[in-house]
Amino acid sequence: MRGNDTQQTELFSYISPSARVPKDHPLRAIRGMVDQALEELSPRFEVLYSSTGRPSVPPEKLLRALLLQALFTVRSERQLMEQLDYNLLFRWFVGLSMDDPVWDATVFTKNRDRLLEGDIAAAFFEKVLSQARQQGLLSAEHFTVDGTLIEAWASQKSFKNKSEASGPPSDDPGNPTVDFHGEKRCNDTHRSTTDPEARLFKKSKGAEAKLCYLGHVLMENRNGFVVDACVTQATGTAEREAAFDMVDYVDGSHPITVGGDKNYDTREFVGKLRGIKATPHVAQNTANRSSAIDERTTRHGGYEVSQRKRKRVEEIFGWLKTVACLRKTRHRGVNRVDWMFTFAVAAYNLVRMRNLAEAAA
Repeated sequence: MRGNDTQQTELFSYISPSARVPKDHPLRAIRGMVDQALEELSPRFEVLYSSTGRPSVPPEKLLRALLLQALFTVRSERQLMEQLDYNLLFRWFVGLSMDDPVWDATVFTKNRDRLLEGDIAAAFFEKVLSQARQQGLLSAEHFTVDGTLIEAWASQKSFKNKSEASGPPSDDPGNPTVDFHGEKRCNDTHRSTTDPEARLFKKSKGAEAKLCYLGHVLMENRNGFVVDACVTQATGTAEREAAFDMVDYVDGSHPITVGGDKNYDTREFVGKLRGIKATPHVAQNTANRSSAIDERTTRHGGYEVSQRKRKRVEEIFGWLKTVACLRKTRHRGVNRVDWMFTFAVAAYNLVRMRNLAEAAA
């Protein structure tokens, strides 16, 4: 006999969101690491908030929600709030009960800006990295540097001459007709009216020049963890300048090697590395000039190992751009893009730690 499709709403529910999440779900291990890092950051949160006034979005819940946005490729804060409203997995990870109301997307964004001012992303990144260091997962001797383009939240139409006066309103203000055919445009004379800090840049010959930023990472070669990250304006020398700053931050009490692609094969950069007792293991660029890397480096077997290991850095950029939605940033200005980039890198390290722990089990 066919059963009846009766639907009766239960008046009470006695099952918590945690009971709905499988014991072996990947987020359970990540939630434990996140809670440990947030507990250590509690004193910093106290400094950012006043002791009076209305309670804000708890910073712990806000950061967990931002992690979900990176881990599950949620494209906007509005979609994130929508998911939090009905997704039990999201509610459990953030720390919301079944009956807790979800925040307004604008309120959530305003509260996130408070954490931007407190540089919480960098602090959270360091706490996550310290957990990997305590587990002996990081190499202290062998590193790789690289940079990638992050497309700015600005269109080519917004890239206008700095001295150009604002003209009459367009017939289509939302998508005006702009003809810059034959016009020579460069960062010295033009800038974006949408994001003035973005720069017109291309990373290789024949590629399209875009308004973008440059994201940089320093990776340790043992397990592919990011040990430092930053975002700069896009210039021809930004990759090497940021790489040297990140390498110089590493403890230099023992010799280290630094791998990289051909873009880092310049006499200035190689000389700076050797000046701080770091061995440059960058790829030789012999296409148009002589390389700064000679046989005193390439004759060692470690050089070949570094060249093989350095390709793993592309896995980091691939994850950040496809999963964490950083191919084209949704934020404007170097500081905001750097905050989100650093936080996304911390999310990558969390996933990496979880995967290594499961492989070792």
